[in-house]
Amino acid sequence: MSGALQYLESQQNERPELAEWYASLADLYQRKLWHQLTLKLEQFVALAVVQAGDVLIQLYHNFITDFETKINLLKLAHFAVIVSRQYAEKEAAISYLERVVEKLHATREIRAEEPILYVKMQIAAFKLVMGNPKECKQLLEEGKTRLASMVDINPSVHASFYWISSQYHKFAQEFAEFYRSALLYLAYVQVESLSDTFKLDLAFDLSLSALLGDNIYNFGELLAHPIIKILIGSRAEWIYHILQAFNSGNLARYQVLCNAHNAVLIAQPALVANEKKLLEKINILCLMEIIFSRPSEDRTIPLSIIAEQTKLSIEDVEYLLMKSLSVHLIEGIIDEVEGRIHISWVQPRVLGIPQIKSLRDRFDGWLGKVKAALLSVEAETPDLMVE
Repeated sequence: MSGALQYLESQQNERPELAEWYASLADLYQRKLWHQLTLKLEQFVALAVVQAGDVLIQLYHNFITDFETKINLLKLAHFAVIVSRQYAEKEAAISYLERVVEKLHATREIRAEEPILYVKMQIAAFKLVMGNPKECKQLLEEGKTRLASMVDINPSVHASFYWISSQYHKFAQEFAEFYRSALLYLAYVQVESLSDTFKLDLAFDLSLSALLGDNIYNFGELLAHPIIKILIGSRAEWIYHILQAFNSGNLARYQVLCNAHNAVLIAQPALVANEKKLLEKINILCLMEIIFSRPSEDRTIPLSIIAEQTKLSIEDVEYLLMKSLSVHLIEGIIDEVEGRIHISWVQPRVLGIPQIKSLRDRFDGWLGKVKAALLSVEAETPDLMVE
């Protein structure tokens, strides 16, 4: 009897609650049904994750190592990463994963690139947790280069890269980069498969980074994402309403929310430290909403109107306009003599339902004008006689 089978038999005696699982694994192993064995291992690993002790670590070293390169290598990488998270010491986990990478390299198979990258991203995650952001960043940069050279990549590999990337940017407090990486991570996973706790934390972090991130002036994409709905009814619902206020450029609503949720806002150091930046951002969004709400033929706007709605002085409005022009949110010409700005272009936005309704009303108005013009032309044009 091989060592792998002896191990499974011993585990049936030591862990009677898992005896049927070990017997099933032994049967598939003896029959060399590697695909079916892989599927059964996936189910067992998901069950054993919640078991106390080192069940998975022992399973890997005493059983999986006997046939590890005979199964799908990406599945092997998935198992290895899950097992690595069971180690109490991160150094031991990294050493274990590095040995797995060596074995994957030794296969000399082209298909080993994906699992190697997947495993290295977990090593990068451990490096970050251990306080080695430079080593984490280096692995991410290598991973980015590797991803660019690969084709037909499994979504789990992309998801792993973008998740670790988001966590690095979160550690470095690079809000905009975290926001983009986290959204890309969500593009490669099924949101329904994530736990509610995980989704709530991620939705909050995304919301915070959207508010604080440089050059993030469009909140429609985030508000339309399924993950953001978990904030409704939660302890963090306040940030969802703030996002909505920003998205609609509603300065008055934002000020009301700040007063109503002052205690929780003060508890967020990043929001407190960036109070002026947040005010500038919502004023810019207020400006964009003013422009968006006006007909395309009426885009010459007196600075006094902008000042009235943003509660800013004319001088501050001019600064706001220059800021908006510099980050290419709008294009236009400021006429300081006449005290107005002519807008020729506004950056496209992901629209919410109220904004879409407003756009529909404007289309209805435009169609009415076209119809009236057509009737006028028909009335003033003499009938043409055709001989």
